[in-house]
Amino acid sequence: MSTPSRSPRRPPALFHRLFIANRGEVAVRIARACDSLGITPVFAVSAADRGAAYTSGREVVCVGPGRSSQSYLDAKALVQAAVQSRCTAVHPGWGFLSENPVFAALCEVHGLTFVGPPAHVMHLMGKKTPAKAAMRRAGLALIPGSDGILGDVDEAQAVADRVGYPVLLKAESGGGGRGMRIARGPDEVAQAYNDAQAEARAAFGDPRLYLERLIEGGRHVEIQILADRYGNAVHLGERDCTVQRNHQKLIEESPSPVLDAEERQRTLTAAVRAAAGIGYVGAGTMEFLLDEGGVLRFMEMNTRLQVEHCVSEMRSGRDLVVEQIMVAAGHPLRMHQDEIALEGHAIECRINAEDPEQGFRPVPGTITRWAAPSGDPDVRVDTHVCSGYVIPPHYDSLLCKVITRGRDRDDACDRMIRALGELVCEGVPTTIPMHLAILRSRAFREHRYDTRKIPGFAEQGRAH
Repeated sequence: MSTPSRSPRRPPALFHRLFIANRGEVAVRIARACDSLGITPVFAVSAADRGAAYTSGREVVCVGPGRSSQSYLDAKALVQAAVQSRCTAVHPGWGFLSENPVFAALCEVHGLTFVGPPAHVMHLMGKKTPAKAAMRRAGLALIPGSDGILGDVDEAQAVADRVGYPVLLKAESGGGGRGMRIARGPDEVAQAYNDAQAEARAAFGDPRLYLERLIEGGRHVEIQILADRYGNAVHLGERDCTVQRNHQKLIEESPSPVLDAEERQRTLTAAVRAAAGIGYVGAGTMEFLLDEGGVLRFMEMNTRLQVEHCVSEMRSGRDLVVEQIMVAAGHPLRMHQDEIALEGHAIECRINAEDPEQGFRPVPGTITRWAAPSGDPDVRVDTHVCSGYVIPPHYDSLLCKVITRGRDRDDACDRMIRALGELVCEGVPTTIPMHLAILRSRAFREHRYDTRKIPGFAEQGRAH
């Protein structure tokens, strides 16, 4: 743990009213934490979400039409709604404006506490090359590549020749897999550079690029961090999110089944030091690639609550959203690193209203019957849906997250198979059959897979 600065003699009061600038499952999750702290949550809703069952009995403010660009992505409308509903804090959840430093700064200007890191820290970590420089200073291993922004295609060529092929050209302001191109040899660098730059300019308004050696066949590992404004920081272990499609995580588990204990401890310690060093506040996640030599190499930091935070909660017994809100209110962390016990093995499956047989096409519609598994304390279901829920066409297709904990990885997998078998969702196709195929496959059980393929699912000849 980092060396703390002075904490307040008397902890400040918590917020009375908190504005949830998000929707669906994460809004329900944040509201549950508010309820446990005696805080009144106020839901932002679009016209498409007005009257949704998950908002029943809650205070709601309509912030715009169904399109997210006119509601959940409208920073001014959200701040105005928060102020007019007499809230003193805003929780952005994940997605939408959760990592937008302009939104965080706008909240601060209007006297609203943004539940997340300071805007300047978010800005630093949102730009890939300054973030990597800060992580290097903290002792984290980086992926070999350019030291900063590439000046032109000739510099890209020189760096690629130095670090070795294949290489990846990446947008400085990128995300979600956009603004990225692979060059597998010297003759492909110029085209990859031009294509990545054009996409980055169109998607982010920022054509700047940097370059990294492409690690193929790696594992995707992330570390959960929690920090306060007094210099205290802790980790809650790592999560392995290697099973994914198009950079979207399908299954996440903790601990990573392939990470060496020495490399785990070295990186966890360095990650805590890095978070404290940049003045991070709140919950955040550092993402790494595990290379062929067993080294965890820093990729980027997500300056928000992660969708998969519940995996860390299941192993640690800590409520990350409660801690996140308390830290935002000015309280010091209520835990030291040596007090955090990570027990057993936890697995999460993200269940979407998508059809894997049709290229993962999202399927809006009505859930005619819904029933979650129950009766096992080591099974958790986070959701906002119920029987009769109408899935809007405007947003992410996530229906629920199922999380299980077991004595070990096999026990957690077996519990998940039972839980998914008991989960009832009728009226729309879901990704449950795909998850079951993965969990039952030998490749997954023997962790013989990487970020390039979906174990079990790919084996059956389906596209991914």
